[in-house]
Amino acid sequence: MNLELDDVGTIVTAGKLLSHGQISAVELTQFFLDRIQKFDARLHSFITVAHDRALAAAKAADDEILAGAWRGPLHGIPFAVKDVYDVAGLVTTGGSKAFARNPARCTATAVARLEAAGAILLGKLATHELTHGGVDDELPWPPVRNPWNTEYDSGGSSSGAGASVAAALCSFALGTDTGGSIRKPAAMCGVTGLKPTFGRVSRMGVMLNASTLDHCGPMASTALDCAIVLQAIAGRDEADPESSERPVPDFSGSIEQPIRGFHIGVVRHFWERDIAVDPEVGTAVDSALEVFKQLGADINNVDLDSLGDYHAVMTTIQRPELHATYGEELRRRRSEFGPRLRARMVNYDTIPAFEYVKAQRQRRDFTLRMTKAIGNFDALVTAGPGPALPLSRMLGQGRPEVPDLTLPFNLTGFPAITICNGFTAAGLPLSLQIVARPFEEAKLFQVAHAYEHATTGRRRRPIVQ
Repeated sequence: MNLELDDVGTIVTAGKLLSHGQISAVELTQFFLDRIQKFDARLHSFITVAHDRALAAAKAADDEILAGAWRGPLHGIPFAVKDVYDVAGLVTTGGSKAFARNPARCTATAVARLEAAGAILLGKLATHELTHGGVDDELPWPPVRNPWNTEYDSGGSSSGAGASVAAALCSFALGTDTGGSIRKPAAMCGVTGLKPTFGRVSRMGVMLNASTLDHCGPMASTALDCAIVLQAIAGRDEADPESSERPVPDFSGSIEQPIRGFHIGVVRHFWERDIAVDPEVGTAVDSALEVFKQLGADINNVDLDSLGDYHAVMTTIQRPELHATYGEELRRRRSEFGPRLRARMVNYDTIPAFEYVKAQRQRRDFTLRMTKAIGNFDALVTAGPGPALPLSRMLGQGRPEVPDLTLPFNLTGFPAITICNGFTAAGLPLSLQIVARPFEEAKLFQVAHAYEHATTGRRRRPIVQ
């Protein structure tokens, strides 16, 4: 069968072909490897391509499928991971020259669970240095380019994940999210990105940015695809004491059910008062709210704390946690780290302990108030990140230290997803962010899926050259 992108553009469509024997896992894996070879020299989304490893795993998957040992919807599906996830035998660089030499001895739990489900690892994806350094052209790997317009940034820090999924270089990817690092690149590249509830997914074997803020999660073409991936990677891991013991539900079991009668709260002040956004962002959100109304949802405004307050507390927590992990390495091997990371971390060891403790107390207050605010709603919605900015601007000015739309939900640990809700006049993706109560990812997927199927944005793909 001559594969076309529409045939394998989602986990669901590719999985049907695999399970019915219409294509082989080797054919599908080779299809993506060929696309990587053809397009990634321009996009720079991969750091490592595990060509031989992937084809060997695909051959093993075909043998199992032929023997009737079908593992489920991810069996034979190719994926890639942000290069902060350990994979035994492959180097985990964290996007830094300082960590570019030593191969990992073990495989991160999330990756191991995907491979146990039969998924095929294609390789490791680009990231901002230590998930924090921003866009930097003085690293061993060039900055990732946005498939919708290669003169634009792909978002970060899971930059390679966003670009590779949008360009169909893999079926899905795993990223990490400290303050929006899954949702931002997903939004700017026009794909779906999920930050699950804190503790829902193990972080064992993952290079962390901030230990109390980091989340692992998927990026894929649709909410249903993200639900399928989360089903495989969620659950308690004894090797990660922060992972939750909460039961793992069927995340896609109710995804097709209508949202008529749902109560949706709109956090309008985030984009109308708290920060300045592109005018097209607000127009797109208003259009999305009309879609929800047409689907039978009840829409009302709701207030949370201001983005500026969230930002101040988040940075007071994140910076010392990042320094505690990498500060000594940075002191000893300063020349091996990129200039942007060095510049950003220069004062991260100066935050007093009492300020950190105070910020953690404020964080608990934020969480209580958000819990109360969402109490009468099935979900909250607000503007998502984007649109993308020119790479030249990101390289010239770096990432601005201003409040953003994603980090409140890292502080509180609430699950949040970004989906495409349109495009700018220049053809760049826009996004909508949907939030649910902790451990209610199934409801999150239900709302996102309803929107995706009522609109056409998810079916639009970039023309990569």
